[in-house]
Amino acid sequence: MQSEYSLSDVLERMYENQLALEAALMELTLQVEARGQADVGDNVRGALYTIGENAGYIKQGLARLKKLP
Repeated sequence: MQSEYSLSDVLERMYENQLALEAALMELTLQVEARGQADVGDNVRGALYTIGENAGYIKQGLARLKKLP
């Protein structure tokens, strides 16, 4: 196991966790909506939209960070 992690390694893991949480929330949203709670589903989808928008910025930032010497 690595004794020290670079900032880009840590941020990459955080990004991957964000994507995993996004996928899990979507699964739960589909279940809630299937049970007729569309209002709850709409609220969660709003939050998921924000997560998705931010994911692009995070990925671009990680790519730039990895290019630094």
